[in-house]
Amino acid sequence: MSVDVHQHLWTGAFVDALRARTSPPRLDGWTLILDGEPPYEVDPADHEHRDTTGLELALVSLSSPLGIEFLPPEEGRPLIDAYHDGALALGEPFGAWAATCHSEPDPDRLAKDLDRGFAGLQIPATAEPDDRLLEVLTARDLPLFVHPGPAAPMAGAPPWWPALVPYVQQMHAAWHYFHAVVRPRHPRLRVCFALLAGLAPLHSERLITRGGGGRGLVDRDFFVETSSYGPRAIDAIVRELGIDVVVNGSDAPYATAPDPGLGAAAGHAITVVNPRRLLRGSAADCRSGGSETTGAGEGGGMWRPGPPNGVRP
Repeated sequence: MSVDVHQHLWTGAFVDALRARTSPPRLDGWTLILDGEPPYEVDPADHEHRDTTGLELALVSLSSPLGIEFLPPEEGRPLIDAYHDGALALGEPFGAWAATCHSEPDPDRLAKDLDRGFAGLQIPATAEPDDRLLEVLTARDLPLFVHPGPAAPMAGAPPWWPALVPYVQQMHAAWHYFHAVVRPRHPRLRVCFALLAGLAPLHSERLITRGGGGRGLVDRDFFVETSSYGPRAIDAIVRELGIDVVVNGSDAPYATAPDPGLGAAAGHAITVVNPRRLLRGSAADCRSGGSETTGAGEGGGMWRPGPPNGVRP
């Protein structure tokens, strides 16, 4: 049974909240209206039925490109609350990443939301990480998920442009910013970067040439997930970072989980062992009696939605 750390599923309450708006982001029927992207026809079936065969856990998240987290609090928080309530009510095998308002960060509100049973916090790659929010996460030993945010308008761009250009650029920038700026301030933070961090890890040679850190120094608490990439990109990332920081993500319903094409042991690491360590951190390491890569001696069970067993000071 595998884990998918990156899915999107809009519940009825969330859809109703988007339809109630008169300005972007909003839904007109099933047409999604955003500021930076062309109108998108949502297929309601994508959010009504979801095949979870073979999944022990599927983590859903707020669609950060909608821009909800950047709305004024009086606009954004009702949408976030609708997403939270619906996501927590989905039932197994679903879990969820929490979301929060970045126009007016509220650490106390985030703490209360996380304590409802979320796996961690998702933030848009375009948001400047707020130290107070990250401290709430590390106090609970919960991870951060960095996801593409809103795309800037580009006149005449084809429909695939946002996903292939701005999203990738955002993740590339987030990967390097977190290494250079965030990690020194938050040494215990676990982070997962969507879409293989925009392939930023593959630029290590240029980083070295321009005065950055040395190649081969891998932060084992900075993970990358695989959504929208296949065997060639995943293989290249594994050659650069090793297998232990690569986790399975599909971005369903917009894509399907890729087959890493690296064999059974690597597939098990990406879909089972590594997501477990992302979600449980040191607890996963302590409870594992064997190799991270082979998954030998796994124990303790997967994180499940629900109130936390305890909050770490």
